[in-house]
Amino acid sequence: MTENTIRVVIPLTVRRKNGRPKILPPADHGPAEARAQDAHVLRAIARAWNWRRQLESGAASTIQDIAAAEKVSDRFVSRMMRLAYLSPEVLEHLVIRRVPPALSLNDLVAVADRPWAEQMEAVFDTALDPAP
Repeated sequence: MTENTIRVVIPLTVRRKNGRPKILPPADHGPAEARAQDAHVLRAIARAWNWRRQLESGAASTIQDIAAAEKVSDRFVSRMMRLAYLSPEVLEHLVIRRVPPALSLNDLVAVADRPWAEQMEAVFDTALDPAP
């Protein structure tokens, strides 16, 4: 090593999960682990927005077309598409800030029917500070 070389050591742990290696942060780095977003929520929001774009662009004519292409029921598609109509504030907290919701995915779908002004307090704990 030369004298201009900087060496950075980050103590990480590698553990296997579902047969794949997963890098875990140091034990004293708890906040990121506590705020980990559920992948199912993110995947459901992404699918809902994709389906919405397909309908708006004309790539799919009806919900039945999407359901047939995805090999799911049209009732499932129409119910999950409600996630594409969550308020921008809720979507920012879920997708960008990765704050996990205080309710299940099915309850999150039901909250999407409410007015945008009511969604934040319904999705997250009331003790949540909306500022970053």
